Amino acid sequence: MGLWHVFYEDWQMECCGTPFRLGDEVSWPLLLSDAAGVLGGGWHDQLTRIAGPVADVPGKAGATRVVRGETGLTVALQEDPVGVVPAEDLGEVTPGDRIHAVGLLTAESHTGADLPAIQGRVRAIQVVTQGFAETAPGSGTREPVAGERSLRSVRECPKWFADADAGVLVTLEVPDTDSWLSYALRENRGIPHEGAAPGAETEGLPPETLAAVLEILSRTPAEGPERS
Repeated sequence: MGLWHVFYEDWQMECCGTPFRLGDEVSWPLLLSDAAGVLGGGWHDQLTRIAGPVADVPGKAGATRVVRGETGLTVALQEDPVGVVPAEDLGEVTPGDRIHAVGLLTAESHTGADLPAIQGRVRAIQVVTQGFAETAPGSGTREPVAGERSLRSVRECPKWFADADAGVLVTLEVPDTDSWLSYALRENRGIPHEGAAPGAETEGLPPETLAAVLEILSRTPAEGPERS
């Protein structure tokens, strides 16, 4: 089972989201978003790498472009896949092409498209607090301030957020996938990567202990193979 960081924005939850707790099973449509466009960028340890072929999945609202990750995760791409910070020059991407992209996984329910829903278990929840400042004195327009972002662990995602809170960073454990975060946790626990049973990295860890470890790993630069 792979562990994946997902950003669930405050307005998405407040509009029509359902609060969840540690250990809950959830099913969310996921988009590989341009990290630079989410709260002004600055996402590093929370990013996802994904490599695999591109496909168009038909739906009621038309076809949705997805990437079928070689480690098991299938997520939707933005209309312009170059916007997800590709690891190479993608050029004109068409179904069947293989891409290697980096972005921020975001839970989405207001795109108007039929995004693939990902089912997983909630293993960690951190409220994202973001600093904002006016673009000019008296303008009334605010923008995120670089470096003014923090995370705090909670057991349950709130339905309503304080003004300074921008949403939650959630760690999902998704069956039949693998990720750099799972790799890092196996390293942390001394579990061999080859031949490890699916989910071995989380087996036997109490929920609170696992959440605490994942909080640390969400702030540690990814090392090891570029798997996620």
